[in-house]
Amino acid sequence: MTNANPKFTDSLRAEFDSNGYLVIRGFYDPAADIAPIQEGIRKIVETLCRKYGVDAPTETTHEAMTIAYPKLIAQNRSWGGEVYDAVKQIPAFMRLVTKAKNVAVFEDLRPGSVPGIAAGGYGIRIDNPGEEKFRAQWHQEFPGQLRSLDGIVFWTPLLPVTPDMGPVQIAEGSHAEGLIPVYRDDAGLGKTGAYALFMDRVDERLAKYNVVAPLPEPGDLILMDFLTMHQGGHNVSKTPRWSIQFRYFNFAEPLGVRIGWCGSFAAGVDFSKILPELVTDGENTI
Repeated sequence: MTNANPKFTDSLRAEFDSNGYLVIRGFYDPAADIAPIQEGIRKIVETLCRKYGVDAPTETTHEAMTIAYPKLIAQNRSWGGEVYDAVKQIPAFMRLVTKAKNVAVFEDLRPGSVPGIAAGGYGIRIDNPGEEKFRAQWHQEFPGQLRSLDGIVFWTPLLPVTPDMGPVQIAEGSHAEGLIPVYRDDAGLGKTGAYALFMDRVDERLAKYNVVAPLPEPGDLILMDFLTMHQGGHNVSKTPRWSIQFRYFNFAEPLGVRIGWCGSFAAGVDFSKILPELVTDGENTI
């Protein structure tokens, strides 16, 4: 779908309801909405390179994001954590998260809803080449976010996504599975929090669905239902995959009302303490 100001017809709503996701090309203005975020990232990376004495080019946003940032983490991986925490506080990023057109999209896709923004559920991901520990394996959004069973992920890139950068993979129509039980496993990589949650019998479930991997450009928007199975692809390129994610949810959804719109790992809350019936000790082999 291509339309900077989409009007959601019944057919488009039916497409989202059926597939559990939608791609909107050119939804955001690259110059007005995305470039100020990229510039904010450039200034943060430039500041940290100066702070730590890392000799790397930061004159352009592309240099800062694709050359200087990798040089920073090559010297000390924890410096990447400083970047990760800082960039989500860029004012232009917060303006994007709270744009009125996001609310309008949610209301179009969820008629009669009362939209909310998941606190702690917005940020800028930096998926580094070959880094598996922080890669998001197949999951549904709800366990890691909670708030409401009726929610939508907003995903938009800050650099053009190529096949070797590990684009987000989406199992079409998989939200029909309903809420899938999860179990904990560090995968031998020291995964923690939401990264250590694995869906029960994931391969068996995935076999029923077609998997797609859109290749968005800055300004494009991918929308996903909170129950749609998806994962971050394996980045085998030489370039970090920079992307924005935030989540809107429906205050009026009954389960959300029951749990008081409580957050999950992103809000410092253990999912199993809120809905223990959905967490198993291990994968169900029956």
